[in-house]
Amino acid sequence: MEISKAEFAKANARMRELRAKVPHAVAIEYDAGRERIVVALSTGFDVAFPPRALQGLEHATPEELAVIEIDPSGFGLRWPLLDADHYLPGLLEGVFGSRAWMAAKLGAEGGKAASAKKAAAARKNGKLGGRPKKVPAECV
Repeated sequence: MEISKAEFAKANARMRELRAKVPHAVAIEYDAGRERIVVALSTGFDVAFPPRALQGLEHATPEELAVIEIDPSGFGLRWPLLDADHYLPGLLEGVFGSRAWMAAKLGAEGGKAASAKKAAAARKNGKLGGRPKKVPAECV
């Protein structure tokens, strides 16, 4: 499907409008000393975050994290050695991965939580024989 010159011009105009309203990346780097990604925004502000917080970067080496590209719009961030891409406006809104990935991360953190109520429930469950043993699929 080909787009016309008029459609192309409209799309470029929409992108110029968006870039005027929404902060976009003008520079990006991996700060290995502090283990964080630093994004310089068009507004003059910098945003920094730990790479382990983003889907696809959580197990990356410093060498892999150091190779970062910004797409021409300034909204896309790409780590080509990891085949990982993130949308900057989404990151600014707190979206660090897919819905399923973020739910799993939250669940893992919640599972680490310790409380008197959780300990009491675990003791009660233990008196009943505890959690059933996992049976490999080939045995079922």
